[in-house]
Parts: sequence; structure tokens; C-alpha cells
Amino acid sequence: MTALLRYQAALLARSHRWLPPLLLYGAFLGIGVQSGQPILDSLGYAAAALLPIAAWLVRVCVTQEPAAARDCAAAAVGPARVHLAAVLTALGAALLLGTPGTLLVAAVSDPHSADHQHEVPVPEATVAGLLAAVACALLGTAVGALCNRPLLRRPGWAIPVTMLAALLVSVAGASPANAAVSGLVDGSLSGTVTMPLLPLALTAAAAAGATALACALSSRRS
Repeated sequence: MTALLRYQAALLARSHRWLPPLLLYGAFLGIGVQSGQPILDSLGYAAAALLPIAAWLVRVCVTQEPAAARDCAAAAVGPARVHLAAVLTALGAALLLGTPGTLLVAAVSDPHSADHQHEVPVPEATVAGLLAAVACALLGTAVGALCNRPLLRRPGWAIPVTMLAALLVSVAGASPANAAVSGLVDGSLSGTVTMPLLPLALTAAAAAGATALACALSSRRS
């Protein structure tokens, strides 16, 4: 699996298809986060921005390999493992974007509540922001795994369905990613930091289940 992950990461790096998600994430942060804003509000926005980025990166990684090369790798180690490596590479890339983004947001934000009456501990807020970012990245990975190959093979369906699904799970009240972000934003009203441990566990389960289903179908449809 290590060799497959290195192979997928090398494909992603050389293809430069990571650049549009990177620019979009930078645009999200540049537009929605400004120096001096309440830290918990900014961290919640930064985490939410990572969800569609993760879904996009999954699409990039599961479609970046030429068909002949993918067939060779699948013949050598099995299509499920090849697909798993692609999804894990996408998740790693999303976290590679989200971690420094979250740290930057924490560094430039105001460590106070939304009304500027209560001080917010920066280390705890930063950890909560990182956990929320991971939760959003995991749910975005689940969306990408379910909305692209092998479940949806045609770009005309896969791309709009991926974006629509990412939007829905971002705003739906029952979404664990929404709960993680809302916990930060609601905590900003009183300056209270809440660790999004339950949303993180739920998104991890969703990502694992979606990825397992996609890998199983990749074996059957190869």
C-alpha cells in the first residue's frame, strides 16, 4: 500500500490537477477570512471550505490515472487496493491544504468571542478548528467516493452530483460536518470552545463506509 500511495501522490503532483482545488481553497479563505475577525467564526468557515475541496480532490485522484496504467496496477495488486490508494491520496492532499490553512486562520484571527467580551484560548480553539477541518475533509472524501467512479463514471453526471452533494452535506442540519462547524460558530457567541469529537467520529465512519463501498464496486466492475 505504501508504494501505491507514493505512486498516486506522484501522479497527483505531476499532473498539476491539484492546482485548481488549491486556488479555490485560497479564494475561500481570502474572501471569507480577514485579520481581526473572531477566531472561532473564522475557524468554522475555514473548516467548511475544506469539504468541497476534499470531494474535488477525490474526483481528481480517482480519474487521474490513464486507463492502461490503472489496469496494470489493478492486475498487480487488485482494483480495490488501487482505488483505496487514490481515495487516501485525495484525503491526504485535503488535509495537507487544511492544516496550514487552519493554522494561518488561527494566527490572524482575534482570540475573542463574537461580541469581543470574552477571551478565547487560542491553543484549544486551534485544536477544535483542526478537528473540524478533519471532519469536513472526511465527509468531503465520503461524498467524492460515492459520486465518482466506480459508482458514477460519466463526468456529465459525476461532476454536478459531486458539487451538489457537497453543498447539501455542508448545510444540512443532520450533517456531522455542519455540526462541527456550528459548534465553533455557536461557541463564538460566548467564547466557549467545544471539541467536535462526535462529528469527527461520524464523518470518519461515513468516509470509511463510502470508501469501502467504492472499493468493493471497483473490484466487481473492473
